[in-house]
Amino acid sequence: MNVSRETSDKLEHYEATLRKWNPKINLVAKSTLDDLKKRHFEDSAQVFKRIPEETTRLVDLGSGGGFPGLVIAILASELGYPAETVLIESDQRKSAFLRTVLRETGTKATVLTERIEQAPPQAADILTARALTDLAGLLGYCERHLRPGGRALFLKGRNWQHEVEQAKIQWNFELDTIQSLTEPDAVLLEIEGAQRV
Repeated sequence: MNVSRETSDKLEHYEATLRKWNPKINLVAKSTLDDLKKRHFEDSAQVFKRIPEETTRLVDLGSGGGFPGLVIAILASELGYPAETVLIESDQRKSAFLRTVLRETGTKATVLTERIEQAPPQAADILTARALTDLAGLLGYCERHLRPGGRALFLKGRNWQHEVEQAKIQWNFELDTIQSLTEPDAVLLEIEGAQRV
């Protein structure tokens, strides 16, 4: 994405902070550090491209090292949407990392240090997640945190088709599958209307 110098600087600061914290709290797999920009930052930025401009509230589940939620929050600070970004992360140390990057980059977002299933219902317009749990589990979180008519954007790896088949045993949903821009075997699943069978 073409972003301003200020946003680019924020993303570079985020990357440097992640590299500094990663040895202590394992924010991303060590094996991915050599390809951090593509594997994590560009992978997260492609989610932003599917967010409608009128989005008010985006909630990222299991934010961990901030992918995709923190990347989205930084892009939102330049582009003006979503108006509000919430990062849910149960690990205190990872939450501290997220708050540090937000503070040091002057980025607006809320970090909830809670388990997803115990956090107050979020009524999100958009729900995002990456490398969190299988699709059936994610749809259970949609039931709690996505407003009626809202949309889920989930990054999934090579087993995505199996996860969709398994999820259809318990759920009905509308699905749009978008080929990943960063990984040949990966996709972005865009889901609406999830209801238990």
